[in-house]
Amino acid sequence: MTYRPPIIINRLDAERLQRLIDTAGDKDRFVSDALEEELERGEVIDPEEIPEDVVSMNSRVQFTDLTRSRQMIRTLVYPHALATTEDGISVMAPVGAGLIGLRIGDTIDWPLPDGHEVKLRVDAIFWQPEREKQFHR
Repeated sequence: MTYRPPIIINRLDAERLQRLIDTAGDKDRFVSDALEEELERGEVIDPEEIPEDVVSMNSRVQFTDLTRSRQMIRTLVYPHALATTEDGISVMAPVGAGLIGLRIGDTIDWPLPDGHEVKLRVDAIFWQPEREKQFHR
């Protein structure tokens, strides 16, 4: 059974993500549809109100792919920033889209384009823009 915990999304991130979704091409349709579902079910709040334990855009996150028993550290970025972010994972990648809005300790069952699901767990947030008072990056 698919489990999705409550999520919190920064209002500016939500607006930028909606623009990405609106302009997504056919190759990104699966991820953009899943991301749009997340935006619709998420609690959208002002950047200044984002708790320190929530994954927002540009957060550097340690997470575990529990399906493959693989732990990773990645920075969640917009697609255009991938080339300049050494450990970046795009929010338009299936796993990247699943991380937005999760809190430390949350797990989520996230669909993949091949019909399978992956179970992700957020272990730590090493850097978060809102925690550093970078509300409009």
